[in-house]
Amino acid sequence: MSGTSTVAIIGAGPCGLAAAVAVKQAGLRGIVIERGPLVSGIVGYPTYVTFFSTPERLEIGGIPFIVASEKPTRRDALAYYRRVAKEHGLEIRQYERVDTVERENGGFVVYSTTRVGEQRVTRADAVVIATGYFGCPNRLGVPGEDLPHVTHRFTEGHESFMRQAIVVGGGNSAVDAALDLYRSGATVTIVHFLPTLDKNIKPWVLPDIAARIKEGSIQARWESRVVAIEPTAVLIQLPSGEERLAADQIYLMIGYMPENRLLQEIGVTLDPTTGIPTHDPATMETNVPGIFIAGVLAAGYDANKTFIENGRGHGELIARALREAADAS
Repeated sequence: MSGTSTVAIIGAGPCGLAAAVAVKQAGLRGIVIERGPLVSGIVGYPTYVTFFSTPERLEIGGIPFIVASEKPTRRDALAYYRRVAKEHGLEIRQYERVDTVERENGGFVVYSTTRVGEQRVTRADAVVIATGYFGCPNRLGVPGEDLPHVTHRFTEGHESFMRQAIVVGGGNSAVDAALDLYRSGATVTIVHFLPTLDKNIKPWVLPDIAARIKEGSIQARWESRVVAIEPTAVLIQLPSGEERLAADQIYLMIGYMPENRLLQEIGVTLDPTTGIPTHDPATMETNVPGIFIAGVLAAGYDANKTFIENGRGHGELIARALREAADAS
């Protein structure tokens, strides 16, 4: 590996950007390829969401994340990561989908397709895969899941004003959606397979959702599972039997799976139980030499183990390993 090595970084989320910054600071060329806009995962967050973390824990590239409030909003984060990309002069190709990565002459070739259908070929000495989760939602696997009024993402409640909205799930995403829908004038019912909401609900949100459920402003069906989705209703199974709920809009807020297709195609092995790719935690290099991972992919199926806060440091580990390899060659 020469001192002017090229590193292809797949994914322009915060952890991919952090890797790009670290690679550039190590004197290597980093090319970031992103199938959507910059930090597309955050773009897909609810419009008015507030981060759980404080700003300093989301900082990357040595650039301070300064906001007026204690916790940043989605809009704050989008502005911050745009600033990081510009101030560090990162080479980012947006709206370009990576189709496959292949090995070639001791390096790699990344085949991708732009939004207008142009086929592109990028040769790199190493590849960092930082694809995150948000393109691969968990599925219920029930009839009607692909109907047009069913979505695995929530943006804002206005679209369900004066409509019957069903929110499936009991975590933070489901709670945020249910509260925004309620405040936007929707009739909201939460359907969750557990007897209560999940244990990790944000502490400043929990009293609000608990009060809304207690007073009946938001309905809840506990220990319940969706068994079928119809054009105007959802059929659920409760301990007491089946119930059909009127539904104009259905939000499946049940989480995501890691996007590990590229890893598997290039030969990276995954733990069959945890889904964690085989890698060295000291360098983030996988069992395929020259293929690295960054961000939430390192957590396998348990996305709650890796966030921006601890995934942002992966880039420095990767850059150090690449720089050492370059110096040794």
